[in-house]
Amino acid sequence: MAKKSPEQIKAESRGLRGSIAQELTNSDRFFTDEADKLLKFHGIYQQEDRDARKADRTQDHHSMMIRTKLPGGRLTPAQYIAHDEVASKYANGTLRITTRECFQFHGVLKGELRQTMREINEALVTSLGACGDIVRNVMACPAPTADPHRQAVQDYALRLSDALFPKTNAYHQIWLDGQPLIDDSEIDEPLYGRTYLPRKFKIGIAYAGDNCVDVYTHDIGLVALFAEDGALEGFNLLVGGGMGMTHNNDATYARLGDEIGFITPDQVLPVVAAIVTIHRDFGDRENRKHARLKYVLAERGADWFREELAARVGYAVAPLRPMPPFRVDDHLGWHEQGDGRWFLGLHVESGRIIDRGTYRLRSGIRAIVERFQLPVRLTAQQNILLTDIVADDRAALEALLDEYGIRRVENISAMRRAGLACVALPTCGLAITEAERVFPQVISEFEDALEEIGLGDADIAARMTGCPNGCARPYVAEIAFVGRSLDKYTVFLGGNPAGTRLAKPFIDLVPLAQLVPTLRPVLQSYRDDRDPGESFGDFVMRVGLDTLREQVPAEWRTLGAYGD
Repeated sequence: MAKKSPEQIKAESRGLRGSIAQELTNSDRFFTDEADKLLKFHGIYQQEDRDARKADRTQDHHSMMIRTKLPGGRLTPAQYIAHDEVASKYANGTLRITTRECFQFHGVLKGELRQTMREINEALVTSLGACGDIVRNVMACPAPTADPHRQAVQDYALRLSDALFPKTNAYHQIWLDGQPLIDDSEIDEPLYGRTYLPRKFKIGIAYAGDNCVDVYTHDIGLVALFAEDGALEGFNLLVGGGMGMTHNNDATYARLGDEIGFITPDQVLPVVAAIVTIHRDFGDRENRKHARLKYVLAERGADWFREELAARVGYAVAPLRPMPPFRVDDHLGWHEQGDGRWFLGLHVESGRIIDRGTYRLRSGIRAIVERFQLPVRLTAQQNILLTDIVADDRAALEALLDEYGIRRVENISAMRRAGLACVALPTCGLAITEAERVFPQVISEFEDALEEIGLGDADIAARMTGCPNGCARPYVAEIAFVGRSLDKYTVFLGGNPAGTRLAKPFIDLVPLAQLVPTLRPVLQSYRDDRDPGESFGDFVMRVGLDTLREQVPAEWRTLGAYGD
C-alpha cells in the first residue's frame, strides 16, 4: 500500500482524529506514522532518544514531547505549578522554554500520555495547535505593564489565539472525555477547511522600538504604534517571514517579512484571519519544504498580496507608518511595572529549567512562585519573568535566589544573555548536530576568547541550531551555528542586534571544537577596526565577508554549497 501524503492524512483524519484514540489502547510504545502526523496538531511530537538507541538497540526508546500553548507567554501561579508537577510526574524532571514563549515536556511515555494531557487541561491550559499545520502559539512582548494601552496590545495574543482556534472536538474527545468518539468530521472549519494549512503558521506582536519577539521572522508580524498621548493607534503589518531552509536546496531560504501596511485595532482580527486563508489557498501542498507563506510572498510579490488581501477583507490597508529603530530588550533583571509593583527577569540557559548541583533553578522558581503567588511570563529569548512583585517582598525574594544558587543577570555576560539554542539531540528527529547540550560550553569558550583579546564586555548575539529549520531563529543573529553534518556546522555572520537583517553564510563544515578558534581572528579584527559604537554584525557587513574570510585558518575557508 502506498504511503499516504500529509495532505491525504489530514483530509481523511475526521477532524484530526485518525487512529489516535485506538492506538492509545494498544501495548506499543509508539504510534504509527499516520497517527504521529496528526498528534502534532494536538501539541505532541513522537520522539526517540537517539543516545539510548545507540547504546541499546534491543529496546524501544520512544517517548513523547508535549508543547503547551500559552498566548503571550502568560501563566497564572497555579498554571506554572501545574506545569512543574507534570514535569516531575510524567516527564524527565525539566521544563523547557521554547523560543515561542511556550513550555515543552520531554520524555512522556505513551502509556501516561492521556493522563498527562488531562492534568494539563485541568490547569486551564491546552496544547491544541502548539504544533502542526495550523496557527501556532501567538507571541507578544511579555513584559508586564500597568499601561492599559499596552495591556490591550498584549491581549491581542489571546484574542487572536481564540479567533484562530480550530473548531474540531477531537482534542477533548480523545484526551479528556474518555468516551467513544463522536464523529463530527463534517464539522465546519471555516478558517482551515478539511486539510488545514499547507504548513505551520506563526504570529508575533511587538511594540515599536522593541523587537524582543523577532517580529520580522513570523508569517505575520504586528508592530504596535501609539499616539503622543499613549493611545493605541494600530499596527504596522509585516507578512512573509520565516526561518526554515534546507541545506543544498536553493529553493528554500530564510526570509524577513515584507512591510505591507498599517491596520487599525478593529481591523486586526479580520485582516489576520484573511491572511491565514491566503496561505491556506495559495500555499504549496505538493512540496512541504516550499509550503510556508514566505514563498507565496517571495514569488507573487507584496503588491499582489495587498490586492488579494483587499479582495478578501473589502478594503485596502493603509500605507505603512514610520517606526523608530528597533532594539531587542531581553527584560532581564528588576523592572517597575508602573503600578507600584515589580517584575524580575531571570536568565534560563538554553531555556532549560533544571536543577544541577547547587544551581537549583527549577526548585527555586517553584519555591518563589508558591510563596509569593507570582504570575509568570515566558520570553522569546527562552527566559522567565516573575511578575507582580510587591516592593516589600524584594529582599525576601533575593534571599531565595541566593539560597537556590540562581544567578543574577549582572553576573551573566552580555553574550550569554543573548544566546539561543534549539533542543536538537538526543530527542529531535530532525537534528543533525548538537545544540542545547553544547551551546553553553561554546559560549564559555567565546567568553574566554573575548576576555583574552580585550573584548570581555562585547554584546554579540549568537545562536545555535542542530539543523537548518531554524527553531532558534539563527538567521537573524550576528553569529549563528547551524548543524550541517556530524559534529560540523555552517557559520553565518552579519545579522544585526535589532533582528531586522539576515545573516549570510560565512564558512561551512566547521567542527564543533573549532568554532571559536576559527572566529577568533574575526573577533580580533572587530576589536581593531570597528567604528565607535559599531555592533559586530554591522562591522561584518561593512568590512565584507570575503575580507573576513581571508583571516580565518585556510582549512575552514571552504563554503561548500554556500556563497554570498
